[in-house]
Amino acid sequence: MATPDGSTILVVDDEAAVREVLALRLRDWGYGVELAADGAAARAVLDRARPDLVISDVVLPDASGLELLDLLRGPAPGRPVILITAFGSIDAAVEAMKRGALDFLTKPLDYGKLRSLLTAAERRLERQRETTRLERRLRGSPGVGGLIGTSRAMREVQKLVRIVAASEASVILTGESGTGKEVAAQAIHRLSSRSAAPLVAINTAALPEGLVESELFGHQAGAFTGATTARPGCFEMADGGILFLDEIAEMPVALQPRFLRVLEDGLVRRLGGRREIAVDVRVLAATHRDPLAAVEEGLLRADLFYRLNVFTVELPPLRARLEDLALLAQHFISSFNDKHRVDVAGVSAEALDLMGEYHWPGNVRELRNVMERAMILAREGWIESVHLPPFLRDGSVARRRGIVLPPDVTASEAERIVVLETLAQCGDNKSEAARRLGVDVKTVRNKLRAYGRAAGRK
Repeated sequence: MATPDGSTILVVDDEAAVREVLALRLRDWGYGVELAADGAAARAVLDRARPDLVISDVVLPDASGLELLDLLRGPAPGRPVILITAFGSIDAAVEAMKRGALDFLTKPLDYGKLRSLLTAAERRLERQRETTRLERRLRGSPGVGGLIGTSRAMREVQKLVRIVAASEASVILTGESGTGKEVAAQAIHRLSSRSAAPLVAINTAALPEGLVESELFGHQAGAFTGATTARPGCFEMADGGILFLDEIAEMPVALQPRFLRVLEDGLVRRLGGRREIAVDVRVLAATHRDPLAAVEEGLLRADLFYRLNVFTVELPPLRARLEDLALLAQHFISSFNDKHRVDVAGVSAEALDLMGEYHWPGNVRELRNVMERAMILAREGWIESVHLPPFLRDGSVARRRGIVLPPDVTASEAERIVVLETLAQCGDNKSEAARRLGVDVKTVRNKLRAYGRAAGRK
């Protein structure tokens, strides 16, 4: 018989009186109880009832010490085991703790200490259960590639990614830095008919302006100083596949007409070259800016924007989908355990609460870095509050949930962030968002249409 929270304790002792007194206490505390007099009987109960915890004498007629511990944990290595020991078997109990027993009690039993140990064991069990739930959610998640999340916002992204992947259309991926735009591009490539061909990525913002043209279109030997050999550009390398152009709004404006011509006619000419090379490339573009604002500011040509913007997929900021935080954290734990040769099981409730109070201006990329750091510090078990960076623990930044603007934000971008973030904080209620912003609902709807979002009626 299990208690409402599901915890059943197996008591193993060859003294009937000890078994009965313990059983009375445990049942009085609300636990379900199973009893066994020796190792063989304990094994039968373990197979039949699968108890959550075990309290056992460290010496039994047919088992003792580490052999007993291995028997009691069986196929459930996370099962808490509390050992009861007489003075003469303390050494064996200490050795068993080194191998994973929760603790040991000496006879006669201190029931106050026992109850404290059981409370600690319950917390440990709840963590294990939560970790198991998260791992099951990860395995059963409808996530596309690395687009992890079951929030409404991420389900919409995953749905749209599946749709656009099946087409040959150009796509613009928008969203703040760190939201996963490149991950979305990788997912589209993986699900597309071009998955066997290359996905070539280039970030125009990361290249000196004079090298962007060479990187995109390639060059012949002697085309410029230092060009000692011919080199294909990204369009040629992506032939038959997908070219992912990150930070499209940072491409030099003078280069954008040539880029547009390649998109239109599928012909590329290397720098210094005379012949045109036919390429079959699907283009995915991304920007952390509002693309329409970039057009208005002259950073992105309107004709290039409309050529690329067959579909827009907007990646939401992490603060707008905090219900995915625990799932993302568990995903990174699975990824980093092998990389750093650690054995972290999950994140404690206290640490997760602190993480949930933070604004995450760096989004999923920042969460990934925080998790990697915490896992290296924790090494094993659970990530606790102490393993988190100071800015998450000190309460000064972590508990501010206001709207944070990037340092290089333009006025139009700032407006977009404020409108969308206010809407997210209002649960997509446009009337409430309009009230907080001090504008009418029609203005909010018009802004959403300009941002490429469905305006709706609410």
